[in-house]
Amino acid sequence: AATRLCPHPHPTVRVRPLTCTETRRGDQQVVHSLGDGAVHVSAARHDATFGFSAVFDAGASQEAVFEGSGMRQLVELAIDGFSCTVFAFGQTGSGKTYTLMGPLAQSETQPASPALLGLMQRSFTCLLDQSRSRGSDLALSASYLEIYNEQIRDLLSPGPPCALPLRWSKTRGFYVENQLNVEFESLEAIVSLLLQGVVQSSPPPAGSQRRRTSAHALNRHSSRSHALLTIHIRSRAHHPPTWFLQASACPSKQGTLCFVDLAGSERVKETGSSGELSVEANSINRSLLALGHCISLLAKPRGKRTHIPYRDSKLTRLLARSLGGSGITLMVACISPSSRCLSETLSTLHYASRARRVTTRP
Repeated sequence: AATRLCPHPHPTVRVRPLTCTETRRGDQQVVHSLGDGAVHVSAARHDATFGFSAVFDAGASQEAVFEGSGMRQLVELAIDGFSCTVFAFGQTGSGKTYTLMGPLAQSETQPASPALLGLMQRSFTCLLDQSRSRGSDLALSASYLEIYNEQIRDLLSPGPPCALPLRWSKTRGFYVENQLNVEFESLEAIVSLLLQGVVQSSPPPAGSQRRRTSAHALNRHSSRSHALLTIHIRSRAHHPPTWFLQASACPSKQGTLCFVDLAGSERVKETGSSGELSVEANSINRSLLALGHCISLLAKPRGKRTHIPYRDSKLTRLLARSLGGSGITLMVACISPSSRCLSETLSTLHYASRARRVTTRP
């Protein structure tokens, strides 16, 4: 089949509002959107401007982020058979989970306001609308994993938590063995699967497979793991007439749409973490460092690249194809405008700037 050229979404930036705590504390706003994809950071000894495909300031709605980031086009490309990924990156408490999922307080019995729904739910609606418009010829299923302290766990499987093995093969690349894949046909069904992976209290109940969150000085609901929700999309081949023997003339297409909610980078001194929280923070930071190293090497021209160390962490192994392979990837960099978070904000913006130079071959 001929290779089809398609757009590659560039990194986008979202600036959250100052929190009530930051305002009461007297934190200064040091990040400002200049329009046309430019964001300016201005503070003592720091004055820098960064350019991206889109910058969403504190007043941007969830709908504006969905439409302006290229997320709708990513859904359509996944339906067309491409491997698509969107991941949110940034400091803990910068709004990553809110951008992807909306308010944490939502549940099946108390859903969030439609205006506050995140990229995930809006993508599900878009995907199911497309399925209905095509006469329901799409077979949809989902898997949901978390990486907690370098162990991969299935957020959908019943029973006590258990680590799943990560394998590699020439045909599939890196894959998780024995993960559960659940079919769905409605918005209610996929949102139910999504909410199964969210826990509102910490520590989670004994035997819970739900995602780990904890409270610390910077975030009351800090994600302590990386979560990957993957939608598998298969276009059912239309059956040819019985007299038509060349069934290969009506092939099916298989695409994926993966949402990656990364745990936030954090400094133990700032969060006041100790004990188990400190161990979790070190594990999170090591995996994010490995991810940043891979992105830095991938940003170099192809002729000057050295070996890409995907095997340095479980996270980079699972994202190998999305980062530098045959996938199409959108990065949403979430940042705080607070002067107290200046160092982490600059780090996130430099990170996204490097990711902007990475190209794949879909």
